[in-house]
Amino acid sequence: MKSRVARVRALAKINLDLRVLGKRPDGYHELRTVFQTISLADTLEIAYRPGRRRVIEIDDPLGIPGNLAARAAELILETINTGGSVSLRLRKRIPMGAGLGGGSSDAAAVLIALPVLAGRVVPLPRLLQAGVALGSDVPFFLLGGAAVGIGRGAELFPLPGRSLCGGRSRGLVVAPELHVSTAEAYRGLSPRLTTKSQENKIVSFQSVVWDRGVCGDVCNDFEEIVFEQHRRLARLKRQLVNAGACPALMTGSGSAIFGLFSGAAAVRDAVLSLRDERSFRFSLVSRARYRSMWWRALEEHIDQKTWPPRSRYAR
Repeated sequence: MKSRVARVRALAKINLDLRVLGKRPDGYHELRTVFQTISLADTLEIAYRPGRRRVIEIDDPLGIPGNLAARAAELILETINTGGSVSLRLRKRIPMGAGLGGGSSDAAAVLIALPVLAGRVVPLPRLLQAGVALGSDVPFFLLGGAAVGIGRGAELFPLPGRSLCGGRSRGLVVAPELHVSTAEAYRGLSPRLTTKSQENKIVSFQSVVWDRGVCGDVCNDFEEIVFEQHRRLARLKRQLVNAGACPALMTGSGSAIFGLFSGAAAVRDAVLSLRDERSFRFSLVSRARYRSMWWRALEEHIDQKTWPPRSRYAR
């Protein structure tokens, strides 16, 4: 049988706010965050051919160890209890290890597209369970748009993205080739977390979400510890603010810094002021736009616009 093929985009994310409350009994940290998908994206070509044996091949020029996209393919074939040959061709544009969620988004893209190509229907709760098994950020990319994440960040609640951050929808990500260890960032932050600060963070986070992200009130708790270790990142944030960004914030545990601007002209000016840095222009991607992107990418293989996309080959 001929392979079924889809070419999809795996979008990056930014954290419009990120609070770390304290360590949980399971060893993870309790978080409060606002996720937002942006137009910066990797590209994945996914081909599936039915068969008894499970064979997964990935063309990854970067040779990423333990590639999450390949692991997602293995997991989803196990979930739908089928065999077949899966070929993944990954082209990375999202910087790795920058807090932009590229690996998690690649994995989610496989979880969404592969059941469609294989002619199986996987309900959203099962997809979300598979996502959690791969990583805390993966479930968000199964939904897209703007969402509050609590717990490990995998418990998600939708937000109306259009009204966040004063309606600003265009931005610039600056991603220096600098590695920040997430584990070390947590280790450095943990001793500074107190019961009193936890209470204050919950109240202030609620205020930000209800007020739809007033620029001066959003924050990322990792900035304090990461900026102490990497002063260059603090300078980049100041440069974005001086260029007119509101807000300007580190995403995740770094090292990427993003800024939102009043329009395309302001973004162009910011690019010029940061011409010596690796930067990427982006726009915020709403949940409706995110789903439309997926329906277009899979239109040859789906029979109706549902979420998650439903395979036209399913019986």
